[in-house]
Amino acid sequence: MSKQKNSRLVYSTDAGRLCPQCHRPVAGCVCGRDRPTAVGDGIVRLHRETKGRGGKAVTLIRGLGLPEREMQELARALKQKCGVGGALREDHIEIQGDQRPTIKVELEKRGFTVKIAGG
Repeated sequence: MSKQKNSRLVYSTDAGRLCPQCHRPVAGCVCGRDRPTAVGDGIVRLHRETKGRGGKAVTLIRGLGLPEREMQELARALKQKCGVGGALREDHIEIQGDQRPTIKVELEKRGFTVKIAGG
């Protein structure tokens, strides 16, 4: 067998964890404080959950990867669009009721890739 001259690096742990925005080592990140905690795969997932809520459904929006200020503005806009209450948690938005179709349309208008996940 012959060696390939055009080999490329597939995986390496030399640099450690990398910033999801600037792709530099976390210690040398230049993004500042507005960096999201986790970006994930870039797909926003809408879940319906009733656990721990007395049988009442809420819609969970996960995978946004936005800074906190933008998450607050988006949560407010989605609550107004659906005409219901909700809350902003650490890494996701909760909207009261099963609002997945309405939220999917609104997020797609804003340029997100959205999937409806869960029951």
